[in-house]
Amino acid sequence: MAEAVNTNNTPQNEGNQDVLLQVKNLKKYYPIQKGMFSKAKAFVKAVDDVSFDIKRGETMGLVGESGCGKTTIGKTILRLTDKTDGAVLFNGTEIHELDKKSLRDIRSKVQIIFQDPYSSLSPRMPVGEIIGEAVREKNLVPKEEFDDYITQIMLDCGLQVYHKDRYPHEFSGGQRQRICIARALALNPEFIVCDEPVSALDVSIQAQIINLLKDLQNKYKLTYLFISHDLSVVEHISDTVGVMYLGNLVEYAPKEKIFKNPLHPYTQALFSAIPIPDPDAKRERIILEGSIPSPANPPSGCKFHTRCRHAMEICSQVNPPLVFIEPEHKVACHLYTGEK
Repeated sequence: MAEAVNTNNTPQNEGNQDVLLQVKNLKKYYPIQKGMFSKAKAFVKAVDDVSFDIKRGETMGLVGESGCGKTTIGKTILRLTDKTDGAVLFNGTEIHELDKKSLRDIRSKVQIIFQDPYSSLSPRMPVGEIIGEAVREKNLVPKEEFDDYITQIMLDCGLQVYHKDRYPHEFSGGQRQRICIARALALNPEFIVCDEPVSALDVSIQAQIINLLKDLQNKYKLTYLFISHDLSVVEHISDTVGVMYLGNLVEYAPKEKIFKNPLHPYTQALFSAIPIPDPDAKRERIILEGSIPSPANPPSGCKFHTRCRHAMEICSQVNPPLVFIEPEHKVACHLYTGEK
């Protein structure tokens, strides 16, 4: 077994000017049970001590089963929900320490594309207003250039000029997601959280939206956090990949390394479920035993040990730290820390 080469849990690229976003020991707990004086005494640990960073112009894919905390991380990064602990640094600035005015100023630089293109658009506004509302509010372009600016954004996102006066109900799911992308792009952001932006779409439309996101990234030098449960999509669009389980990051590495050599037993199980297009090809399917534990009452030690085929005695007692097993490849598993 490979030994850990670095037990430091801070991002490897800390201090690097190429890093746009740093997430340090982020925690988000939701109170579910209160005791005397209304003080919370039980919590759902939706995000529990997660650290990673994303370089400018790159895409980090965040994968895991439903309920593992992926979307909560995205919302906490954007300060759509408050953190419990940790830090979120955007261009070196802690987002959760900004006052209202500073937060308002930075909002245009950090945007989100929601999962459901049907419920994330106002049914009472025409498309041109949906895309341009925040642009007008923030005075991003002069009034005389506003119409041409919105037209160009729509064309870049595969929409037509005559779509401006139409309403969301007149569009297909793929077109609605293009509208959502155009709305985010119109504010000239540096960083976009893509929260499962293609999961509600047909497979053929998914490919179009993924290619559009990549084209826009190249043209506008965008940085993405791409949240998904579809590993095939993540492999196509990501530069680095983080794997989450019950609020924890269990593996983090460049895409090539993690898809070629997944190390954590949970990652191996996820990857074994990826369909192979060749009907004659064989792959060992790893079936996880049992169901996902309750995030309100997770197992002691490693949260995955109740479903892991490699579980050892120490796994039920000590939670393994996320450590570097090889350069750029971090894993949280006792199989690689040398402890038995």
